[in-house]
Amino acid sequence: MHLSACKISCLTVAASLALWMQAGFAAREEHIFEVSVTIPTPDFYILPVESQFLERTQIMKWNLARGYLEPLQASFDVRSRSGAITARLGHESMLSNGRDLISLRVKFNGHELALTDTVVVPDNEAKTGYRVPLRIEAIKPETGFKPGAYFGSVQIMFDGPTPSAAQ
Repeated sequence: MHLSACKISCLTVAASLALWMQAGFAAREEHIFEVSVTIPTPDFYILPVESQFLERTQIMKWNLARGYLEPLQASFDVRSRSGAITARLGHESMLSNGRDLISLRVKFNGHELALTDTVVVPDNEAKTGYRVPLRIEAIKPETGFKPGAYFGSVQIMFDGPTPSAAQ
């Protein structure tokens, strides 16, 4: 009798220990991610329609059949209550594989951008707000496109008149 009570007691302790150990090693998953928001002023903004456009790498697709890079295209909502919007490139836009270069043609609202200011949204359209296209095209090098993995960046700087200057 005494032996069987001891066995029950040992089994109870073993079962309790097993449950305690299982709880200590329970599966757990945790995710941490960043959240941000940009709330534009109603007086001046240039925002991509697709909110993730500026946050991820854009891939120019190679058209194997035609032997060229497909252009990148996006739409932007723009507004400047104080007048026309100008834009310029922050640097020459190009792709590089470390050896070869591919120049890029950047157009905003149909206007080709350079290192100097260009009016891209005229006064009357800027004041009411407008949706405009961005188009980035690869310029075929004289020697043709060479194989490789190319990377680069495009920096566009936008300006509008200050509210006090427009009045």
